[in-house]
Amino acid sequence: MRPPAPESAARTRELARVIGPFVALATLIISIRLPDLTGLLDDLFANAALPWILGAMMLVVGLIIIAFHQYWRTVTAALISLFGWFVAVRGLAMMAVPSAIETGAVDTISSPGLLLAARVFFGLLTVMGLWLTYVGWRSSASGRSISGPVTV
Repeated sequence: MRPPAPESAARTRELARVIGPFVALATLIISIRLPDLTGLLDDLFANAALPWILGAMMLVVGLIIIAFHQYWRTVTAALISLFGWFVAVRGLAMMAVPSAIETGAVDTISSPGLLLAARVFFGLLTVMGLWLTYVGWRSSASGRSISGPVTV
């Protein structure tokens, strides 16, 4: 496998610097507070405009990542690209079928099995965020590729 182009590696590192800390912190908080988010869900879906606005913002952010990160050669780059697609699809779903998102979230919070599965999912996202944070902020003086293959 040939090494990544300098521009692609730099863009991967820049996006990892932003996406990593956000994903690590947000998903850690969500996984801890998941059972307490019922009131937040009720308030979010009480006003039909809020899911649409949130979905539109998520769609735009996802499309920006997709448009400016067309790079899949390393694990880190693939994680960033997949994150962009996930956010875009999630935003589109929030705009198009907010009731399905609401039903899924309410069912998850009310079922012990689904709650555990959601905590595991958000825990894995937290680990991904920590990895992206590490890759994005580590010193490039280490001599390793900033977004090279991962052995975790």
